[in-house]
Amino acid sequence: MLTIGIILGSTRPHRVGDQVARWVHEHASRRTDARFELIDLRDHPLPLLDEPLPPSLGRYEHEHTRRWAETIAAYDGFVIVTPEYNHGIPGVLKNALDYLYAEWNNKALGLVSYGVAGGVRSAEQLRLVAAELQMADVRQQVTLSLHTEFENFSVFRPADHNLRALDTTLDQVVAWTTALAPLRATAAVTT
Repeated sequence: MLTIGIILGSTRPHRVGDQVARWVHEHASRRTDARFELIDLRDHPLPLLDEPLPPSLGRYEHEHTRRWAETIAAYDGFVIVTPEYNHGIPGVLKNALDYLYAEWNNKALGLVSYGVAGGVRSAEQLRLVAAELQMADVRQQVTLSLHTEFENFSVFRPADHNLRALDTTLDQVVAWTTALAPLRATAAVTT
């Protein structure tokens, strides 16, 4: 069975992303076409990128990098839940992505973003990063406005249309994850 990681891309105190990630996970876990697991970046504290060699070489010096690589390598695809900070992705999320290379390759990526403008700029930046990491980002995404989907900007109350968008996002992630399986298998044989 496919295993899809749901990455919570914020580690801020009082973050609302944990509510969004739980919503994604709870809904996704009802599906029978894949297994979904939550990956909270708080559980993977990585210093600012401190590996002496480029990640594309796959020769990790530090234990924290090896643990992170093992975590990410275990998944067939991902959904990233990300806020938008200053028209971009959180530094902690970019850092976590930058640590690795091959572990991200040939995996599908769905995006769930939130912010004042729904996190759309953060999602667009993630698409650029995903392309360089040889990930296949799916077209459908979920964008959640802090003005309309969060009571007092702090309590997540998603409207029904967001659930339909999430269903389509998950459908596409599962489909692309399945389609990319031969590429992941070939890469595993050659490494």
